[in-house]
Amino acid sequence: MKCDLLIKGGQVFDGSGAPSAELDVAIHNERIVKMGQHLDLSAHRIIDARGLVVCPGFIDIKTHSDFTLPINPKAESKVRQGVTTEIIGHCGFSVAPCLPGKVKLLADYLNPSAPWLPFREMHFKEYLETFPKTSVNAGMLVGHNTLRLMAMGMAQRAPNDSEMAHMKQMLVEGLEAGALGMSSGLFTSPGSYAEPNELKSLAKVLASHGASYFTHLRDESAGVLQALEEAIDIGRSSKIHVQVVHFKCSGLDNWGKTQKAIEMMDQARQEGVAIDCDAYPYTAGSNPLKNILPQWVQAGGVESMIERLKTQECRDRIRQDIEKDGLNNWGRIESWDAVRISITPHLPEFAGKTIAQLALMKGTDPIHALCDFLIEDQGATRVLITSIAESDIVNLIASERVLVGSDGNCVADYGIVSQGMPHPRFYGTFPRVLGRYVHREQVTSLAHAIHKMTGA
Repeated sequence: MKCDLLIKGGQVFDGSGAPSAELDVAIHNERIVKMGQHLDLSAHRIIDARGLVVCPGFIDIKTHSDFTLPINPKAESKVRQGVTTEIIGHCGFSVAPCLPGKVKLLADYLNPSAPWLPFREMHFKEYLETFPKTSVNAGMLVGHNTLRLMAMGMAQRAPNDSEMAHMKQMLVEGLEAGALGMSSGLFTSPGSYAEPNELKSLAKVLASHGASYFTHLRDESAGVLQALEEAIDIGRSSKIHVQVVHFKCSGLDNWGKTQKAIEMMDQARQEGVAIDCDAYPYTAGSNPLKNILPQWVQAGGVESMIERLKTQECRDRIRQDIEKDGLNNWGRIESWDAVRISITPHLPEFAGKTIAQLALMKGTDPIHALCDFLIEDQGATRVLITSIAESDIVNLIASERVLVGSDGNCVADYGIVSQGMPHPRFYGTFPRVLGRYVHREQVTSLAHAIHKMTGA
């Protein structure tokens, strides 16, 4: 037999968590056809892998590359990390369905994440069928926030029966087209307006299709454990798999809560609830700048928010809310130096500056500086926020059940996807786990780390 590719003598980790074995791997027609020691096979191409590791391609379970793959199909920043599969459409945000008359609504809503995308009317089936071929495999999710936008706009209330039926219908269409499940972003409007019963109702649709629920928790700071309990309850009542994405305990007052959260998930699994979570190995998170503001500021969409931000009354109330509770969903931070401008389409010269630096440059206080910046950048700014304890990162990486997800788009160092100063997780999540936490700090073993990135 002559195969296409023979990888000889590598330390093979199969992704199960088992120790490695020195094996040859034969590949033909894009499939592994044989594994064993000293295979007596000829091949069109032979790779000498002695002294190297051979393992499955990494699965990045939590990304937003649906915003960048259409214009960056090579996916260099992921492929160079070893990622071969991405799960996309997270945090309630999906580019489809986009119904007639709602294109501008969805485009304005997703502008901070995808200002370059040409939004158009389409159902989820058309979205999947027209999604370009890329260097990575892509599994799609239907976004709950997008469903809500299509059914009831930015209304801050529970859906009526007709609106609920419409959301269910759109979800069914997405699942039947091939979506793996539904994502929610309960941290920001309009997802934050949804009560648990709304999510449980949609979870029944997921259950009937054997699909999963991926959730950005309602709160990742002071109320993180209560938000985790809400996710567990949805899994328990609906009997579906729940994936808590980019889990973190954000804000100075919440450092150390990861251990309790891991115990809660372990206990839920013992009770039969299928729940997992993933995390990225950095102490900074990333979000649209507007999302650090209280929910009432964002109500009604970007245009309404910008009009509010122009008033002194709004700014005074923002200052009071942040001094009392910290940043929305991020908790208390050490200072405004912890909030750094990352990507800003209309004001690129400010990428890399902190809000504290911006305020100093403008000769004003940080609240005025960030409000003015949001107005000038039309709500499109993304920031990095240092708000997570390193000890919590270590707890998550050491856990048997916490998977690895970058929460990062595929990007490159050229073209429109090179703009700004993106979070280092875009380029470094998987190498950082292997290099820092496996090899240097020995937080976990190589077999376990590969398992978290593949078989798990």
